[in-house]
Amino acid sequence: MSNKGNDNDLLMQLRDINKNRECWDDNIDDVAAMLKENYSVAVKAKALWILGEMGLRYPAKIERYVGDIVRYMEDDDSKLRERSTNAMGRIGRAEKNLVIPHFDKLMNMRFDEYENVRHAFVWACENIASNAPELFCQRLEIFHDLIFDSENKVRIEAPEMFRVVGKTKPDCVKPYLEKLEWIVKNDENPVVRIHSAGAVRITKKAL
Repeated sequence: MSNKGNDNDLLMQLRDINKNRECWDDNIDDVAAMLKENYSVAVKAKALWILGEMGLRYPAKIERYVGDIVRYMEDDDSKLRERSTNAMGRIGRAEKNLVIPHFDKLMNMRFDEYENVRHAFVWACENIASNAPELFCQRLEIFHDLIFDSENKVRIEAPEMFRVVGKTKPDCVKPYLEKLEWIVKNDENPVVRIHSAGAVRITKKAL
């Protein structure tokens, strides 16, 4: 991939790579290079997204770039913080050991001032919990608190964490069933109620 040309050309190249999964194995290095150069936020955001998807498929080959991805969790731009968080979720879904060294930094993303980053945090944790729910059994209070976030996008996503963990580790979610049932009956947001009800149903079925 050339590192010359305008944003549109680079984004088109990245879109072509994203669509052609059979070429991912050969393009990981080129996409990762986009994080180290003076490219625009749009280009870096797209590269982060693709690296996350590549990491889900080829975690061993993305390992050398995890540090570069994690650095963007502290970027001044909220889109890059969001996308790096997303990427770590996908990579962690495939191989939790690539995320564990950066777990505290990931968990701190719940405090971000921007809702898109807090939403990405929940979504990333759901991805990781799909195959490593044990990492979150002692951290579920975080997601209960996020059901009461100031932004609906975050509130709607937060109950899904209980569904994901409850499917395979129902004993971890059991202490929250009464709280979730209260939310099902009382929350003002219908989607929050629906997602909370789904978490209760899945957990009870698994118990």
